[in-house]
Amino acid sequence: MAGRSKILVALVLVAALAVAALTLPLPSPAAVRAWADDAGAAAALLLLAAYALLTVAPIPRTVFSLAAGLLLGEALGVVVAITATTVSACLGFLLARALGQDFVARHLHRAPVRTVNDRLAGGGALAVASLRLIPVVPFAPLSYCCGVSSLRLRPYLLGTVAGSLPGTVAVVVLGDALTGTTPPALLVCYVVFALLGAIGLLRAIRTARPHPAEPPPAEPEYAVR
Repeated sequence: MAGRSKILVALVLVAALAVAALTLPLPSPAAVRAWADDAGAAAALLLLAAYALLTVAPIPRTVFSLAAGLLLGEALGVVVAITATTVSACLGFLLARALGQDFVARHLHRAPVRTVNDRLAGGGALAVASLRLIPVVPFAPLSYCCGVSSLRLRPYLLGTVAGSLPGTVAVVVLGDALTGTTPPALLVCYVVFALLGAIGLLRAIRTARPHPAEPPPAEPEYAVR
């Protein structure tokens, strides 16, 4: 009975939010940008703090990267988004390391933790970057898995920045484009640069990936007489 009540309350809240979104006047993207410009540095600092702290939990970064472009523009938005991403990744890493592998494995299941640890073994920053480039790999859970692996903090952060940069730039530029202030040619250039960066990083990762060691030759078998 309690479960049905919770479902009913959730449905009522969703319906209320839908009605509010359809009936209440929403500011245009240009109006939101104007508000952020009036707020000055406070808007950037507030967004950076919210981005860094809330994405430690499994909340998608895409929403905050889009907001960074919408509120701050492409240049400052990318700086804030990457800075917040680095801080969030560091906090998630240190939190998981403080809680311990048993706690993280119990809540994320042991298989993903073991898989990430095997993927990171000997790979360093390039291995982290390869994982960060995969869109379907959640940001926060990967930070937790890295925190309980044998990886050190510095290569982890370098790999996180390198792997997160192309996608972050693309989403921030998209958020800035919503205001209608970005020239289409500049928007295309940003997207192309982000794609080229991702392709170049993938090629570097594949080139630097160590080849599996060949098994030692089997000793000859002698018949027992």
